[in-house]
Amino acid sequence: MKGEKAMEVSGGEQGAGLNFRMDPEGRTLIATVQPAPASLPIDEDWLRARLAELGYGDLRYLPAAATQLLANYNSGSPVEVRLAEAVDASLSISLSPDDLEAWLSIQPAQGGAPVTHEAVLAALAEQGIEQGIQIDAIDAAITAGSAHNVVIARGRPPQHGKDGWLASLLPEARSRAPRIDETGHTDYRDLGEILVVHAGDSLMQRHPPTEGSYGLTLHGEAIPADPGKEVFFATNLAGSLPAPDNPDLLQASCTGQPLIVPGGMIVEPVFKSAAVDTSSGNIEFDGSVVIRGDVAAGMTVRASGDIEIGGVVEMATLEAGGSIVIKGGVIGGLGRKSSGEQHRIVCGGCFNAAYAQQAVIEAGDSIFIDDVAMQCELTAINHIRVGNKRRGHIIGGSARATLSIRAKVIGSPHRVATHLEIGVNPLMHKEQLAKADERDGKENQLLEISKLMAFATAHPGKLGPEMLEKARKTAAVLSADIAALRQAEEMLTKRIELAKGSRVIVEQAVYEGADVHMGNQRYRVVGEHGPCAIGLGKAGLCLLALEDAG
Repeated sequence: MKGEKAMEVSGGEQGAGLNFRMDPEGRTLIATVQPAPASLPIDEDWLRARLAELGYGDLRYLPAAATQLLANYNSGSPVEVRLAEAVDASLSISLSPDDLEAWLSIQPAQGGAPVTHEAVLAALAEQGIEQGIQIDAIDAAITAGSAHNVVIARGRPPQHGKDGWLASLLPEARSRAPRIDETGHTDYRDLGEILVVHAGDSLMQRHPPTEGSYGLTLHGEAIPADPGKEVFFATNLAGSLPAPDNPDLLQASCTGQPLIVPGGMIVEPVFKSAAVDTSSGNIEFDGSVVIRGDVAAGMTVRASGDIEIGGVVEMATLEAGGSIVIKGGVIGGLGRKSSGEQHRIVCGGCFNAAYAQQAVIEAGDSIFIDDVAMQCELTAINHIRVGNKRRGHIIGGSARATLSIRAKVIGSPHRVATHLEIGVNPLMHKEQLAKADERDGKENQLLEISKLMAFATAHPGKLGPEMLEKARKTAAVLSADIAALRQAEEMLTKRIELAKGSRVIVEQAVYEGADVHMGNQRYRVVGEHGPCAIGLGKAGLCLLALEDAG
């Protein structure tokens, strides 16, 4: 505290007759006025500046007292007032609703004593907080002189258990779901050989949930952790069964191709043939088909799984529930018919081939052709890409894809008509609604089972253990199905959103004769252009710089 100070000034100047003294007991600053002749008037700015000059600027200023002091001084009336006072810093500690954090607030001192380290610890101790104290945070707040809800103590939150999970023991096993990343791109790699497993081979391991670890509040009270949820293998997984001596291990029960599905892995049988012609006959197989050689004209190959062909496909029909890989090329008969039937190639996954000519190809995911697609009808839900290590030409015909069509060269200098369509496939909206309806049905089933299990918990012994165990397993299967449907819905939503930015991407050249459609909009290529993209711009469907292709 400062001792008494008085201002000695000559008559006629500001502050004449104004004196200050510090009352150490009351910790207040006393100001007195003794009228002086010919003194100049003073205002609040002058008064505050004078207090700061004398070292009283940190005290808490009392505006009402200052108003009285200024009025008396300027009117020449004597007065004595408490003009300012020393105030110590104060602190408060509050707790978060979950009792896991203590928050410190400090009101800074005004000419008084600051908050001390010991005072903060004492305040914590008063609230019964002796663990999780963060000394560095306390010291930083004290050094700053003020604080607002600074965390100075933390309890230990519970670590909830991890849900059980299914881990594939075959890193190369494929999934039936289309592979599409956040940017809408699909993996362009060759699908390669079909992986084959044999009866007794290990496929997938079921890992149990973890219990988690309990937490502690700031007062040392335990916070229970929620255990993870069980996961079960789906029932009726074709071609696979839990091991006889280990229900957590899924094994192949036959020879075939392993495929990851919701709730586990199935094994689709694999049919192998040297070639498909009149000597072998048509092939229709519930599983995957591997053909080492060619597929002759007029033949048909149908498979519920994948089809892999090592040679060339002539004017034939291929239908696959999965993907189709043709190591050679496709020579179709677009515009020609054999036995009154238009031959085509249809697959639920991706289509891969070296080249295609006059072929009708439809893919539930994407189409990848390495060399040339000439006078073909190509339709893909996601992407069409022509050209990887080879020429990459789309010449004539049509190509339709929701997200992108990409080639090195589109059209030809001879102005061959080449029709391209991009944008949202209306079937995706229909599929999205169908999956939402299916999910609602399963959620209603799960709700009813949950009510049954809640009844069993509330009334022990009312339900037999076998029924209760069956209910638990059914609930686990329904939960896995619902999660898979939600994931599929999210993917469809993302694909629909990505479709708004769909593009035709040309890496080298596009020629007159090519035209692009997107909904009711159309863009006709006039002349020849180098690397570019065609998509929605400010002026509608238009030519864009290649760097704007995304």
